[in-house]
Amino acid sequence: MELNVLSIIVGVVGIVVGIIAGKFVFAANTKKQIEDAEAQAQKMIADAQTTSETLKKEKLLEAKEKFVQLQAEHDKVVLEKNKKINESETRARQKEQSLSQKLENLEKQSKENEAIKENLNRQIEVVNQKRTELEKHQEEHIRRLEKISALTADEAKAQLLETLKHEAQSQALSIQQEIIEDAKVKANKEARKIVIQTIQRTAAEQTIENTVTVFNLETDEIKGQIIGREGRNIRAIEAATGVDLIVDDTPEAIVLSSFDPLRREVARLALQRLVTDGRIHPARIEEVVEKTRKQLEEQVLEIGERTVIELGIHGLHKELVRMVGRMRFRSSYGQNLLMHSRETANLCATMAAELGLNPKLAKRAGLLHDIGKVPDEESELSHALFGARLAEKYGENPAVVNAIGAHHDEIEMQYVISPIVQACDAISGARPGARREIMQQYLQRIKELENIALAYPGVEKAYAIQAGRELRVIAEADKLSDTDSEKLSFEIAQKIQTEMTYPGQIKVTVIREKRAVNVAR
Repeated sequence: MELNVLSIIVGVVGIVVGIIAGKFVFAANTKKQIEDAEAQAQKMIADAQTTSETLKKEKLLEAKEKFVQLQAEHDKVVLEKNKKINESETRARQKEQSLSQKLENLEKQSKENEAIKENLNRQIEVVNQKRTELEKHQEEHIRRLEKISALTADEAKAQLLETLKHEAQSQALSIQQEIIEDAKVKANKEARKIVIQTIQRTAAEQTIENTVTVFNLETDEIKGQIIGREGRNIRAIEAATGVDLIVDDTPEAIVLSSFDPLRREVARLALQRLVTDGRIHPARIEEVVEKTRKQLEEQVLEIGERTVIELGIHGLHKELVRMVGRMRFRSSYGQNLLMHSRETANLCATMAAELGLNPKLAKRAGLLHDIGKVPDEESELSHALFGARLAEKYGENPAVVNAIGAHHDEIEMQYVISPIVQACDAISGARPGARREIMQQYLQRIKELENIALAYPGVEKAYAIQAGRELRVIAEADKLSDTDSEKLSFEIAQKIQTEMTYPGQIKVTVIREKRAVNVAR
């Protein structure tokens, strides 16, 4: 028991001694750590001071460099401002010197003007004195003349006027005699023109042709063959001929529609051959149309040759002969063009013979006056000017060329046969029954045509020209653009097409022009 207590005491004492020894060891270690920390802190402080001194020096250097740069820029700005100020002062001095010079010149000129004015005043006084003296001398001279002639001034003036009157009457009689003689020379030509304008003649029968041709069928069953499966045959015919085929409920008939009479005739003859043959399919259609077209060209040339032979016209170019044949298939307001040209040619020959002119040349001009209506290609020129160009191209007489171009007063008439052709053309077209459209209907159609264009906003003026075959529309440039002008032209053409009935076709031309005018005064 005592041993256990003793051992316990010894253990406790050991523990206490261990604890005390541990405290001494810990205290020694802590003191060393503190000393190390203080040394490290002192070193960090020294390093921080060194770094701060370095940064301070760098910032001072940067500040000095920035200051130097700013000072240089400031000096540059100051130099530029000083330079501008010097230039302004130089200009001001120059202006001041110029104004001073001008002022001196004005003063000098004013002095010169004063001197000139004084000189003029002296000259005026001298002139007035001389005028007074001259009036006195004139009065003295008149008194001496009256004394010598034993006449007063009024009596002498009356005698002089009487003498001048007799001389004027003599000259007037001479001039009158010259005018009368000149009138006699021109009287024959003027009389011919008067006769030409008053001649009226009847004409031969006319063939009336329209823009459509009716193709008659034996039975309505043939319509199905012409149309073909899913319409392939009719499409092939329209593509090959350029003619619209209208197949409707009209019994035993098909309507061929085209503004080109030659195409209509080709389509009519080709259909006639196809129906007679019975074989109607696209390949056969193209073959027949091509053969028909060639045969029609030969027929056209034959018609032209027969026409010129019947009229006794020789030496006509082959192309002009072909155009004469094409007239057979062209009509103007229902009047067949070839019959109209033949009639005009005969009238021209008759008039020329009556007036003592060359009837053959007049007949030639009358036959060719409308060849511009059957061209192979489209032209912007009127048919009269285009026909004159064609005649000139193929070597026609200048008198014939001028008659063709001037028969609608588009160029000046230079030969006597020109008014003959114009008059005969008017007689042939204006005689009763020649054309389907009377004057009142024509004027009404022209008025309706212009009113359609004037109804659109932005249209300033509208003119129907070339017998209503062209409509010129003058648009206001401030209200319409170029794009609007194109749209306007299309809309007017569509409205004319839907609302009006007219022969042939009508070209709508919209003109937009911007004019800037100033006057220099």
